[in-house]
Amino acid sequence: MTSIDDSLVRDPGVLRSDMVRALREQDGIRSEPVAAAFAAVPRHRFAPEAPLELVYDPHRTVPVKKDENGLELSVMSAAHLQAVMLEQAGVEPGMKVLEIGSGGVNAAYLQELVGKAGEVTTVDIDCDVIDRARRCLDDAGYPQVRTVLADGESGVPDGSPYDLITVTAAAWDIPPSWISGLAPSGRLVVPLTVCGTTRSIAFDRDRGPESDDEGLVSRSYSLARFVPMQGEGAAEERRVLLREGVAVQTDDVRVPLDAQALNRALDGPRLECWSGAAYDLPDELELYLTFNLSSPARLHAANDVVERGLVEASALFGVPVLVSEDSFAYRTRRENADTGGFESGVVAHGPGAQALADEYATLLRRWARDHRRRGAATFRYLPGPVPVPLPRNAVRRRHGIVTATWR
Repeated sequence: MTSIDDSLVRDPGVLRSDMVRALREQDGIRSEPVAAAFAAVPRHRFAPEAPLELVYDPHRTVPVKKDENGLELSVMSAAHLQAVMLEQAGVEPGMKVLEIGSGGVNAAYLQELVGKAGEVTTVDIDCDVIDRARRCLDDAGYPQVRTVLADGESGVPDGSPYDLITVTAAAWDIPPSWISGLAPSGRLVVPLTVCGTTRSIAFDRDRGPESDDEGLVSRSYSLARFVPMQGEGAAEERRVLLREGVAVQTDDVRVPLDAQALNRALDGPRLECWSGAAYDLPDELELYLTFNLSSPARLHAANDVVERGLVEASALFGVPVLVSEDSFAYRTRRENADTGGFESGVVAHGPGAQALADEYATLLRRWARDHRRRGAATFRYLPGPVPVPLPRNAVRRRHGIVTATWR
């Protein structure tokens, strides 16, 4: 029986090669420049306190800083997510790049991609985080990366315009400084959060016939999970606790959140409505629901609440919920061979349960019939005053609106 040399298992070079191979196989890495960057950067030097196996795991994050309650304020993002966003960015040699939200290692990847003729600036609002990034960049051999302590909401005007601005914290809005800081052909890659649903979106300037050249249009999007922005760019979000282990959150000002009324609804009869439509691609389906429900929020339930049968398992990690003043409806599923394995359905509570369930089920059928595939959505960001009435499939933000349409 052949034994494995433990020194090889713990060798950073071996682990890095294995990580790159895995990222290729899982379509995180799709180009040779990104593969070369991941092969070159000594990732473990940016997390010296962490086990090597954790640092080089393609899908695990590494905690960097937590608050007094244990909430993560900064992490080293999973290598797979970093690779996907770098592929979205389309970085080329000689580019000038701004990274908003600093950890160090992603700035090192960017420096590898822009090469000696390019420039990388990384900014963070937290002095502990930016100081740590500076130490790690120097230790890993990237002294040319510029580190800046500032609120990323304001960008870094000293150095603009940038060919690429990439954001490594979940953003609730796109401030004017990011748009004005882009070169005319520049790209913004940002994890944008709408009602608890986050996607990494690659935006270019919208040069359509109705555009004023200040708006942005998406070229690609992908699942993402990041710690939220701090400072001026922090999300405007409401969250209510219905009871222990059950909460509803939203960032849509139009959504009523009456905790007592919704809790009474949860104690009432349970209405089930089955759509007859296939349950598939849950990330794409939930994105569609988030932008198309008339009064969207997100329902969260703890494991013990689900085990008691009070709330469906779909709420364990958050599920789009349609909310009225005294009722709510959310998605579930059941096995059904006639729909390809699973069928989507709705659970509703409250006096208005039937009407909410009907609206929800109609959207489930429409998505399964017309949009059941990846990449069907196109996002636009329109800066400036919020139009009245708000367009369909649009969400209000501090500096403009986000719209989403499905092909």
